Amino acid sequence: MTAGEIALICDGEVYGDPSRTVTGEAYLDNRAPVPGGLFVALAGTRSDGHDHAEGAHVVLGSRPTTTTTVVVADPVVALGRLARHVVRQVRPRVIALTGSHGKTGTKDFIAGLLPGAVTTVGNLNNELGVPLTCLRVGDTTDRLVLEMGARGVGQLSWLTSIARPDIAAVLNVGSAHIGRFGSAQLIARAKGELIEALPADGLAVLNADDTRVMVMAPRTPATVRTFGRRGDVTWRHLELDPLGRPSFELALDGGWFPVTLHRSGDHQVSNAAAAATMALAAGESPHDIADRLGRVGPTPHRLEPKERVDGLLVLDDTYNSNPDAALAALACLDRIGRRRAGRTVAVLGEMHELGPHSADSHRQVGALTGIFGVDAVLAVGSAALPVAAESGGVHVPDRAAALDWLQANLTADDVVLVKGSRAGALDLLVDELLGSVPSGPRRAAPSPSLVR
Repeated sequence: MTAGEIALICDGEVYGDPSRTVTGEAYLDNRAPVPGGLFVALAGTRSDGHDHAEGAHVVLGSRPTTTTTVVVADPVVALGRLARHVVRQVRPRVIALTGSHGKTGTKDFIAGLLPGAVTTVGNLNNELGVPLTCLRVGDTTDRLVLEMGARGVGQLSWLTSIARPDIAAVLNVGSAHIGRFGSAQLIARAKGELIEALPADGLAVLNADDTRVMVMAPRTPATVRTFGRRGDVTWRHLELDPLGRPSFELALDGGWFPVTLHRSGDHQVSNAAAAATMALAAGESPHDIADRLGRVGPTPHRLEPKERVDGLLVLDDTYNSNPDAALAALACLDRIGRRRAGRTVAVLGEMHELGPHSADSHRQVGALTGIFGVDAVLAVGSAALPVAAESGGVHVPDRAAALDWLQANLTADDVVLVKGSRAGALDLLVDELLGSVPSGPRRAAPSPSLVR
């Protein structure tokens, strides 16, 4: 589109050359400019994108810059309008998903199941990320996969007005962001907005094992299909290998198909079943779905197993944290630890966006470590103090102190879970731990797979 055409769609005004044509993607980071792209300039509290527009091809902003600029009242709203226009012009089949946890991992499964689809990168699932993903479609794009997050009631209604889904899944309703919402009931209300947006000939994919999800069924005019232990798409004969990676048989279209995942944690089976349900609705064959699930690798920093040169196993789950995700991670640590000679060690950082529920939620995670029999617990950061108090573990103030403790207490036979919200930067602790190798013998080979 030309700058002039973008201005018409976004109700804006061009300052500069209205015939300048955008041929690249829209982007937010001026440090990584896209040739021929549209730079969306946002004015933040610490920096203003308008001040860094030099070198951009065309800018979408709220005031003129040094290059051709489409000036609008609100660049975020304008970006949504532009994305809506493009989706309606191209008309790809829209596959959307939401949930309190597991969204990105499930989205990555779907991306592996639908070759050629445009999909959300990372977790760009908000009012900026969704339209940016929509603006990556081309004339021949036939399927668009969107991860959609909600930080409040009404947000998913806005996102689905940009790209109305044909297939939509609600994975679960948990406690993530409960500090923003105030209650699990409001979280469920917000998540259900996704399936309310479906047309009558669409498909709602619901988690049969989550009662808060299943009660959403009357809220959609679409056909409902379920996944889970009690779902239409279910599984049997689950086994875990020494790294906690599941093998099982998946029920698809009346048949049973063998699947082996390359991700740790038996909770990944539910995520894979959700993705398979959506892919089946999108027209993929059961055989292809089962085969492609086995080709999808780990999602970075989400229970990603990493082995140090001396044999120490680190489970990097540092992308984010909430009580539900911690439960899955601790279960995985327990499964893997049963097949190793050393101890299980849980390094648990702060969980954010829990509001007044923060202390209780951290205490809950501390109690879970006892249920799973974790041998050593290290809580990192001031908000994580209740984890240590409830578990009888050790509390340290920061990442540097955590590294000191780990270096002094770990052996090569141990398995270490590192989990916390992104702001705690525990991913750096993982890097530091993997790069710090004490002298000592390499661990013995792992024992055979765990059958469950």
